[in-house]
Amino acid sequence: MSPTDPGSSEHIAVFQRFREIFGNRAATSSDARKRAKREPGATTPFGAGREPHGLGDVVDALTARLGWNSSLARSELIDSWAELVGEETAGHSTPVGIEGGLLTVSCDSTAWATQLRLMRSQILTRIAQRYPDAGIETLRFDGPGVPSWKKGPRSVPGRGPRDTYG
Repeated sequence: MSPTDPGSSEHIAVFQRFREIFGNRAATSSDARKRAKREPGATTPFGAGREPHGLGDVVDALTARLGWNSSLARSELIDSWAELVGEETAGHSTPVGIEGGLLTVSCDSTAWATQLRLMRSQILTRIAQRYPDAGIETLRFDGPGVPSWKKGPRSVPGRGPRDTYG
């Protein structure tokens, strides 16, 4: 095919037409292309949308937009348990986990579990004031783990092994 052949110049004509429509990308730098896309007035300092924000405000907005507020509040609640209930009480109790609005706290003894059950309303009030996004509705205080005779998937309700003694 020769350059004068109509079939060989068709691709050149298509290329020239595209260059007219879309512009010559090679002739402009990437900075020039970015400047061409900017809206007029968008580069004015302290214009609309250009106000400086504090880092805390930016992170708060990001966590709210991504829906992380509740999980962050829960982890902060568990981390600051000692501040919430006091050093002595925190020395004998540990928050184990949060599931469905229920905060489970493990205690060193049944006496501490009973004492914390009596303080339940005060602790819930403090949690609601300091960590409203955590979504804590109830508290459960567990004593130390005691051995159980009920083990396995085939355990049956009843008196247990006591009925076979003596």
